[in-house]
Amino acid sequence: MSLYSTQSDDSEQPLVQVRDLHVQFGRQAVLREINLEVSRGETVAVIGESGCGKTVLLKTIIGLVRPTRGSVSFDGRDLASLPPGDLAATRTRFGFVFQQAALFDSMTIGQNVAFPLRQHRDYSNDEIQRIVLTRLAEVGLPENIVAKKPAELSGGMRKRVGLARALAIDPELILYDEPTTGLDPIMSDVINELILNTRRQHPVAGIVVTHDMRTAQKVADRIVMLYPLARLKTGAPQVIYNGPPAEIERAADPRVTQFVRGEARERLMELRQQNGSLAWTTE
Repeated sequence: MSLYSTQSDDSEQPLVQVRDLHVQFGRQAVLREINLEVSRGETVAVIGESGCGKTVLLKTIIGLVRPTRGSVSFDGRDLASLPPGDLAATRTRFGFVFQQAALFDSMTIGQNVAFPLRQHRDYSNDEIQRIVLTRLAEVGLPENIVAKKPAELSGGMRKRVGLARALAIDPELILYDEPTTGLDPIMSDVINELILNTRRQHPVAGIVVTHDMRTAQKVADRIVMLYPLARLKTGAPQVIYNGPPAEIERAADPRVTQFVRGEARERLMELRQQNGSLAWTTE
């Protein structure tokens, strides 16, 4: 199954190239025959049910999970073939926005945002402070929070700090793992707007893993939907949609439209058949 960018320029090498990717843990296969290209400046949303391999795909793209078969290349270099030092250097070109922000509780907000700069850049304290304040301002946070601890902030503010930290070292690719999970609709849309604003202000590509269709349709140039291998017939493609957000609600595959609309009837019928229970009902 091929997953190619609708925006790629044949004369320009894609920033991310995934080729025939298989990932298996023991006997459990999670990803199978995934092919993906992400162009510079493009934002791709990856959607699908829990357990379909979305987060594993993110971790493989950043080099935290090694492919069982196939390859992941960043800017033309196969991550699995890089020496540890080169892989570490390549990762400094990524930003990662974690699902629960993953801030260091013992550090202040300023120290959290400065952390990647102190780890990977040889900047003066004044320059680091300037960058920290600039990035916090970009995500709509005031200067007076730099001395606070993460526990003093709301969930939405912590998410924004996580984005500021990801932007601190000017990445070429940002990976977002469920950026709006646990947020109310208004704060979710704030995060969506910040993702869009990030792309406007910085030449950065993005891969957004999300269950939130509003997020996927608002921030992405292209949506890719994965399906759990455990529910696929042998040889059936794991990618069941690859296209623009505007067309996903008219997708030919009913599994796609059911997911987009949040319709559980077919899934409940499957569970009923699996369990052999008359207790399940869709009425």
